Amino acid sequence: MNSLALFCRRLVGKSSYTFLISRKLCDRSLDGDGSHNGFSYVVEPLKEMTLDSSFYCNSDESENGGVDECESPINSQFSLRQSFFSRTGDDTRQVLDILDQDGPGFDAKSALNMLQLRVSGLLVRKVLKGILGNINYANKTRCAKLGYKFFVWSGQQENYRHTTNSYQLMMKIFAECEEYKAMWRLVDEMTENGFPITAQMFIVLICTCGEAGLARKVVERFIKSKTFSYRPFRHSYNAILHSLLTIDQYKLIEWVYEQMLVEGYSPDILTYNVVMCAKYRLGKLDHFYRLLDEMGRNGFSPDFHTFNILLHVLGKGDKPLAAVNLLNHMKEVGINPSVLHFTTLIDGLSRAGNLDGCRYFFDEMIRNGCIPDVVCYTVIITGHVVAGELEKAEAIFDEMITKGWLPNVFTYHSMIRGYCMAGKFEEACSILKEMESRGCNPNFVVYSTLVRNLRSAGRLADAHEVIRHMVDKGQYAHLVSKIKGYKRC
Repeated sequence: MNSLALFCRRLVGKSSYTFLISRKLCDRSLDGDGSHNGFSYVVEPLKEMTLDSSFYCNSDESENGGVDECESPINSQFSLRQSFFSRTGDDTRQVLDILDQDGPGFDAKSALNMLQLRVSGLLVRKVLKGILGNINYANKTRCAKLGYKFFVWSGQQENYRHTTNSYQLMMKIFAECEEYKAMWRLVDEMTENGFPITAQMFIVLICTCGEAGLARKVVERFIKSKTFSYRPFRHSYNAILHSLLTIDQYKLIEWVYEQMLVEGYSPDILTYNVVMCAKYRLGKLDHFYRLLDEMGRNGFSPDFHTFNILLHVLGKGDKPLAAVNLLNHMKEVGINPSVLHFTTLIDGLSRAGNLDGCRYFFDEMIRNGCIPDVVCYTVIITGHVVAGELEKAEAIFDEMITKGWLPNVFTYHSMIRGYCMAGKFEEACSILKEMESRGCNPNFVVYSTLVRNLRSAGRLADAHEVIRHMVDKGQYAHLVSKIKGYKRC
């Protein structure tokens, strides 16, 4: 805390941004054990900090597939767009049907030429996404060939030129099909044709080559690459660090930071925040605090994200008094604690088992004019469930609904888990039906949690009924084998 006093005053107004981040946290998928690790409240805001920039977007192609929305009056424009989208949908189905027939005795390219299509960015995107969504272990080689055959054919058509988006989709197809050499050839072709490598492509390459043990070599190539589009970041190092954070490559973050210092680049506030996240996740708290002190000595004030990281650390460390001091310090330097800050702290304290501290800061949040949302309520509910305090969890669940917040899939999962832990399986099954009736679709973790607990309690018929219900809805049939102990009848 003493090091924080060295920092200068800094204003960071982020209220609408914080609301957006809270919504993003609601939409996250759960980890395998049915809960996220709590660190999501720290890294998600950092991951989304370029949400309004073009860093992860493709500026060369709009979602409307090239229809100029400023070209005509509203009614005419709407009619043109509807016609365009409808025609493109029909064309996409025809193309996919032809590609599906490709093989000995059938020339797909000739059949595509006979269609006399007007190839657009939207058509190419839809076809490549259709192929990408159909890849499985059995057909991956064929999908790679068909995807590239269409990619080459479409690139040869009049009045059409491939975009960054189409190259990126083709790269994803090669990555999914484990065609690594073809993927790198495509990268070389793309750069030869004058296209910059985007952050999304970098992430695809890192994820793919990371599995093959080549991630560090990929990073080295991009650090020195003149075709890497790293804006809006100051330099390629920050762009790479941020990209690595989005895919949880914490050891690589350490290495890139070391290379950055060797090359003479100076860290800024973003650099420090990303590297501190990595150090904390790697359990290197001494390095974490050393970086925090260094940051202050170099004249950088903690920002919205820095304080969020610190609140997470204090919460997980069960240090409520230090958290109070930090929240007061935030106000002194002009940063009003937001719902996200309080949620991060409450989540950390709940994981440390300090539910009294959770309730104190929940009330403190309201006193500070922050309205708790479904994310915050879910954090507290989960804390009571884990502590075996089901009645308190039920009371908070009811309070949340009374306040006008609809439970999300995480809230329902926590309640189902709590009822199962208490042996109240009828209530757990009832909650499953309730969430479906309210339009909240259970994810695989919800189903698997309920099935595993029913089986453990010897209620095999009920477990099979839940599985049948899940499969009948057309959901997660391919994941049934992943439910521990489940065997098809």
